[in-house]
Amino acid sequence: MYTIKEVADKMEISEHTLRFWAKSGFFPFIKRNENNIRLFSEDDLNWVKIVKCLRSIGTETKLVKRYIDLCIIGDSTIPERYEIIKTTKEKALQQMEELKVQLDLLNYKEAHYKNLIKNNLGDSWNPMNMTKSDEVAV
Repeated sequence: MYTIKEVADKMEISEHTLRFWAKSGFFPFIKRNENNIRLFSEDDLNWVKIVKCLRSIGTETKLVKRYIDLCIIGDSTIPERYEIIKTTKEKALQQMEELKVQLDLLNYKEAHYKNLIKNNLGDSWNPMNMTKSDEVAV
């Protein structure tokens, strides 16, 4: 059994977030000890993994709770759970594409600055270094 702190460390999630998720009903089977401290089993960690995944993609709290409730209901809800996972995956793929565009820009800028450093050049692309005569009419 794991405490909130141990789960937070193990799963790289803040204790505050875990408490919020627990209060939201995302971990339906966690127990409490005699001191009212939440204790997570290995099975509970699987719930934490899927909740972390869904939330990291931006799935709304209400939909995460719906997914958890559907899991508890059982196999009759597989089609609805499939749709939630499929929609979340599509959203994740879209975010990945957006991140690739951002990464391309960062790679470009990194190469630009590396060249400036290597050749001891000033940054003529920095708007702070431009004079009125350098500006291009738009």
